[in-house]
Amino acid sequence: MSSTVRTIPLVNLSDFEQGDEATRQAFIKQLGDAFHGIGFVGVTGHGIPKQLIDDFYVAAKKFFALPEDVKRKQEIPGAAGQRGYTAFGKEKAKQSKVADLKEFFQIGQETDGMSAEERNPQVAEVPEFMKLGMQLYRAFEQKGNSLLRAIALHLDLPEGYFGEYTKEGISILRAIHYPPIRNEPASAIRAEQHEDINLITLLVGASAGGLQLQNADGEWQEIVPENDEIVINVGDMLQRLTNNYLKSTTHRVVNPPREEWHKPRLSIPFFLHPRPEMSLNVLDSCVTADNPQHYPPTTAGEYLDERLRQIGLKK
Repeated sequence: MSSTVRTIPLVNLSDFEQGDEATRQAFIKQLGDAFHGIGFVGVTGHGIPKQLIDDFYVAAKKFFALPEDVKRKQEIPGAAGQRGYTAFGKEKAKQSKVADLKEFFQIGQETDGMSAEERNPQVAEVPEFMKLGMQLYRAFEQKGNSLLRAIALHLDLPEGYFGEYTKEGISILRAIHYPPIRNEPASAIRAEQHEDINLITLLVGASAGGLQLQNADGEWQEIVPENDEIVINVGDMLQRLTNNYLKSTTHRVVNPPREEWHKPRLSIPFFLHPRPEMSLNVLDSCVTADNPQHYPPTTAGEYLDERLRQIGLKK
């Protein structure tokens, strides 16, 4: 164990997937308490091969090292950054005037009926990038759905409640590259404080530190994943559905100390999204006299559109 104090609880997913009934119930309570109390949890025992994660990191590094004009061939007009490459300085947090210090590549859902145009672009210069990316996408999709089954049970919903909507959902695997910082930044940090849009996010350990969450007292706390831990956080869709019972916690990626400005940072979040038609109307069970309904009715698709406009990816 490292000497750093843990800022987020740690759970073992194999307790839920393979444990007896008492072990499963204990996991559901731990996960529910973490999502209600802080909105973040570390997950071990997920079974995603370390080799797959490491190999995808290497492939992503190769992609981001390509010349700018080659990377820009992977930009897809009209996709609002939901597939392919998004250049440095395009995306910003919804309340920020300044773009984040990052570029990224997004891998989206692929289903049997899709045409070649609808699928993810192939990167001829790094052919393994998309192959490994889709393998990792499927692994994250499977484990994310496992966590959502536990959350459904915590909310007294049928175990398959979310799975009905996440099957062929529009989840995204995003490879983010924060290049070395060469000049004093105007005000942007690598990723300004924000909340995620989706149901839950799964983040596999980044190549450099900097991820922080804001606790209930407004203090910023560093999240330092250990070994094969995956960091999971609640997104705004799940917060909205549960009428703020589950917390979509503000987080950010801060710039490193000046002596580490030369180090790039790579991180690989998986944003688990349902299909656009999923209702995000507040669950009746989450409305009480003490917690009246906070949100008007909407769907996942309408909400995603609104948020993509706010962060500058959609006109």
